[in-house]
Amino acid sequence: MDIRILPSNIANMIAAGEVVQRPASVVKELMENAVDAGATRIDVVVVDSGRTLIQVIDNGCGMTADEAVLCFQRHATSKIATAEDLQKIETFGFRGEALPSIASVAEVTLRTRTADAEVGTEVTITDATAETPGKQDIKEVATPKGSSFAVRNLYYNTPARRKFLKSDAAELKAVIAEFLKVALSRPGIAFCLNSNGRDFYRIGPAQTLKYRIRDLFGEAVTSDMLPVEAGTSVAAISGFVGRPDAAHKTASNQYFFVNGRYFRSPYLHKAVMKAYENLIPDALAPSYFIYLDVDPHSIDINVHPTKTEIKFEDDNVLFTVLMAAVKEALGRESFGDRIEFERDGIPEIRNIGSSFAEYHPVQEPFSGGSSDFNPFDSDGFPNQQEWEPGRSDTAAAKGGAGYQGHRSIGDGDLSKLFERESQVQPQRQILLSGRYILRGAPSGFMLVDAVRAMQRIMYEQFVDAMSKDVPVTQSCMFPIEVEIGMENIPVLEANEQLLHRMGFDFSSLGGGTIAINGIPEGLADDKMAVTALMFEIVTALNNEQTAVIASLYAPLAERLAWSAARSMQLPSTQEEAGTVIDRLYACENPEYTSDGKRTVAVLRQEDLEKLLK
Repeated sequence: MDIRILPSNIANMIAAGEVVQRPASVVKELMENAVDAGATRIDVVVVDSGRTLIQVIDNGCGMTADEAVLCFQRHATSKIATAEDLQKIETFGFRGEALPSIASVAEVTLRTRTADAEVGTEVTITDATAETPGKQDIKEVATPKGSSFAVRNLYYNTPARRKFLKSDAAELKAVIAEFLKVALSRPGIAFCLNSNGRDFYRIGPAQTLKYRIRDLFGEAVTSDMLPVEAGTSVAAISGFVGRPDAAHKTASNQYFFVNGRYFRSPYLHKAVMKAYENLIPDALAPSYFIYLDVDPHSIDINVHPTKTEIKFEDDNVLFTVLMAAVKEALGRESFGDRIEFERDGIPEIRNIGSSFAEYHPVQEPFSGGSSDFNPFDSDGFPNQQEWEPGRSDTAAAKGGAGYQGHRSIGDGDLSKLFERESQVQPQRQILLSGRYILRGAPSGFMLVDAVRAMQRIMYEQFVDAMSKDVPVTQSCMFPIEVEIGMENIPVLEANEQLLHRMGFDFSSLGGGTIAINGIPEGLADDKMAVTALMFEIVTALNNEQTAVIASLYAPLAERLAWSAARSMQLPSTQEEAGTVIDRLYACENPEYTSDGKRTVAVLRQEDLEKLLK
């Protein structure tokens, strides 16, 4: 075993691997330094999602010439001086690793000036070596008070690291995410984020946290927020949580802050979710912006290189306090159980739960069927107006994923069943329970699940559209505005051609809002349905973390088809039911959904006769 001391350039690169994982990491470190410098305005500029340039400009206290050189040395910091200082850290940075780590994998230029200096200092660092953090060029310049860090050609000296960066859309989304965390942590500071010459955010100081949330996420988010306030000996809790009826499928807009610092905590997330228990389905997630104020001595923020994970002295107590605070916030708005301290005279209300039918019996609807109806006589079908069972929309059955092949139905071959269908004109359908379509034939019946049929139709339409250049779009009567979130705009724009081929016509209105001008043919022109589908698209594209390629068309189409089928209006007339069947049998595989569930059941005459014996 040959033990040796690592050269400084290799040690810096190891530290850089922990601190500078991607362009967003640089944005995070530089913005936090600007906050610690006392800035009241911070501007962030990125080019090519940070690959070419990341620049952070602040009007903070600035640095002297000596400090401008010293800040690039390992473990140079103004935040701590003694071991006791580690127990009461209230600033963002304190290790002194960020700047030397960044300089070891990029070309860095710092311009800075203090308020009492007539001229500023420019320090340019390139080509890190084993002996020094890099070649330094130092000179006096005229520059405003504060600091400006320009980081160019990230990973220029480590091309293998650069190769593992994701698409521009994915990297820009990560940059926006870090920008939002810092902007939410300091409502009193003005911020700007510019990407390739385009302002994504330009916000002034906010009077309150609610105004800051509105500036960043829009009025639609803040209007669905409920205030959270709780003061205990463990922690002071403040912020906002989303209304249960505004929960989304995507776990977006979920933020924890402790003493002004963003952190992740799956454990405390469970506390919030437990407060929403029985208020939202398991598949949905609420938004929340929760701020904890605790004794700095009761937490350890030095447990992760990026300081996004924090160890609390007594997290079990904090779990209980947080859950109770969120429950109380929901209870004030009549969501869930409100905490009551005076129980005298309050009647007990029994929790019916799964025994609901015992207290509210379900009555079978009257079919209204004709007594002389002959199901095997093609002319025996009554008109829709003569026999139309009561309709009630039912939720679509959940399907698995991964089935793409064709399945044979063996003895129930529909091609044989309906080979004489052309002799029976006109074809009539009966609607059952608002979801099922019954159609007769000389040798029996077929029962079509309208939801699954539309899922199959939309699946093949999406797959076909994504593989061609000619979209099938139906214009919306009025543009549908969807607040998709500024952080999701890059991934939509990166996949604009794909979405256009699918039949979507949209444009950005700014502030994270898009206008849907056209939708794929067959989709309902409904704001809620279109909004839900757009969030499905964003989720699918974000999960891939890159532009969707041909090999991913089928999984994406399957996911979107399922969402579209659930939100489409079910047929309500014979003509609409007939159109669904016609479109289904125009599909390549009409008998099954893309995830392998049957769309059609065959009822033969001999089978019915056996049932009636």
